[in-house]
Amino acid sequence: MEELKERILAEGSVMSNDVLKLDALLNHQVDPQLIMRMGKEFADLYRTEGVTKVVTVESSGIPVAFTTAFELGVPLVFARRKKTLLADPDSLIERVPSFTKGIVTDIMLSRQFVTENDRILFIDDIIANGDAARGMIRIIERSGATLVGVGIVIEKCFQSGAQAIRDQNIRLDSLVKITSLQDGKITFG
Repeated sequence: MEELKERILAEGSVMSNDVLKLDALLNHQVDPQLIMRMGKEFADLYRTEGVTKVVTVESSGIPVAFTTAFELGVPLVFARRKKTLLADPDSLIERVPSFTKGIVTDIMLSRQFVTENDRILFIDDIIANGDAARGMIRIIERSGATLVGVGIVIEKCFQSGAQAIRDQNIRLDSLVKITSLQDGKITFG
């Protein structure tokens, strides 16, 4: 997605050889028109897969997952990272490390919203080591639903997450692939 590459170059900040800050684009502020185009792109990739629900992990994946679900005409379900007083006590839970936050959190998805009859498309903003994605995949598997694929806005190819998922014979599509952040320079694949 050339437009997204241009926006990453213009608005992203390379924090280290492993970290790209995208607060102005994905993680703090979002451009609704760009997000709508990303959602349409994912919907077009998976339109023939019989998707019944789109899932994501709060919070940065929600805007793109929402627009994807909107384009497909299906519900969006997001896994929570914090337990609330109203949380479903029968939630599916996985403990996952967060690369960017440097902490371990639980992700929780209510069994009420994902069933064995669902065909799930998992959408997320960035994949680095893939811990959150693998946790979400385990939750989907435990729910009995069918995972039809994983859509990632930005794949950091120099980290192992996306390849580890592909190695499980899971379809993974990325809108943009970044092959390096070396020396403060963003290199696309």
